[in-house]
Amino acid sequence: MEEITLPQITTLFEDEERGLFVVEPLYPGYGYTIGNALRRVLLSSLEGAAVSSVKIEGVAHEFSTVPGVKEDALDIILNLKKLRLRLHGDEPATISLSVKGPKEVKAKDIKIPSQVEIQNKDLYIATVDSEKDSLVMEMVVEKGRGYLPVEMKPEKPEIGLIQIDSAFSPVSLVNIKVENTRVGQRTDFNKLTLEIDTDGTIRPSEALRQATEILIQQFQAILNIPKTKDETVKETAKSKKKEVQKDQNAKKTTKKTRSKKSVA
Repeated sequence: MEEITLPQITTLFEDEERGLFVVEPLYPGYGYTIGNALRRVLLSSLEGAAVSSVKIEGVAHEFSTVPGVKEDALDIILNLKKLRLRLHGDEPATISLSVKGPKEVKAKDIKIPSQVEIQNKDLYIATVDSEKDSLVMEMVVEKGRGYLPVEMKPEKPEIGLIQIDSAFSPVSLVNIKVENTRVGQRTDFNKLTLEIDTDGTIRPSEALRQATEILIQQFQAILNIPKTKDETVKETAKSKKKEVQKDQNAKKTTKKTRSKKSVA
């Protein structure tokens, strides 16, 4: 019987944000099966960090203007969503900003604790107009998976706390390409090429590894299929039959031993 060939993976190119990988040879039809599964998990299921809420001094809600600042609250929030963050540990962390003008405020001006890293420190946040003006903010950074809109966040915010739609996924793009490749006399095996772009908080190869682990865990759960009642009854009956047979054999052995002793 023909065995299903196991593929090998080759890294064609990789830096901090982009990777190109080839998986081959794959059994005919497996290219799209595996490629699409990996693509969906890469885009939706990897853990990442994002700003989940913000407090802006002098602002009650996201549609307010910010005194002395060029941008309104909504524009600032949109810029905060572009922050590329890495959070060490599982607990949320608070980051803050306190800037006096005139100044063009960037991500590097944000004060962060030791467990938070900002990848894109040159990201533009806002512009404070004059010396008498300032921008003071406090933000919460959390870990999560996929995309979490405000409507799905359970807690009711306190006054002045603006909750933000959070895009946690560190993977921004995944392209797959499937071509035929030769194995022996067959030319219908698959060659899968994966192009993965991340936000720099995770290397593409690590993202691919994590996505593969997630799929393995899901399939492992399916592998442990619970037995039907009939199968359980049959196995119990077989087990009892073996025990009875074992007892009978033990009794026969005991009788033979006694007979030998009597003869002696």
